[in-house]
Amino acid sequence: MDGALAMAGEVRLGAAKFTGSGMTSDRTRARMVDVLRQRGIKHEKVLSVMSEVPRHVFVEEALQERAYELDKALPIGFGQTISTPEMVAIMSELLCDRPGGVPKKVLEIGTGCGYQTAILGKLAKDVYTVERIAPLMDKARRTLRDLRYYNVIFKHADGHFGYADAGPYDGIIMTAAASHVPQELTAQLAVGGRLILPVGVEQQQLYVIDRTESAFQQRVVHDVRFVPLVSGIV
Repeated sequence: MDGALAMAGEVRLGAAKFTGSGMTSDRTRARMVDVLRQRGIKHEKVLSVMSEVPRHVFVEEALQERAYELDKALPIGFGQTISTPEMVAIMSELLCDRPGGVPKKVLEIGTGCGYQTAILGKLAKDVYTVERIAPLMDKARRTLRDLRYYNVIFKHADGHFGYADAGPYDGIIMTAAASHVPQELTAQLAVGGRLILPVGVEQQQLYVIDRTESAFQQRVVHDVRFVPLVSGIV
């Protein structure tokens, strides 16, 4: 079920579906970005992209009024959630703040509804995204197609193993918590690349792993709460 969309285009801002109204309007999204800045997100490219991407179209219509609440991880079906705007901003900023700057080639583990994918698609030149739940992947693919993204390649697979055929990557983001750091993912990092992932079962922490010429450098930056990374595909 692999598929490809080719280079990111512009959101069709004239379409009401994408601009929204009330609590899904451009103004609401701008307020969300203002609060992210107040909470310490400094990377202007990340903030700019989050002001452009209509988060509400990635959740069910009944939940769209809550899409821009900073601390809400909303359900997207199949026991999965869309990460909070603040966590998306934190992980995206960490990815872009690596020594090599904004990555050109990114791997995402856990496509989910496609919101983090959309953010990455406006930051990086090429995005490869892996999802184990086929209906979620297909829905995310349709949403990103409607938003005119053409630089995202999808793969229906177990995220533990990454997407080795397209590696190595300047950046890798995992949107589910692994019990340990998968060696398959660190092996797919380019020299100078950065891996960001939540690790843990009962207690989870956000890890940042940088690959240098001679070693992997690891640090913990936040306590977090993500859905678990599950093996297999459905």
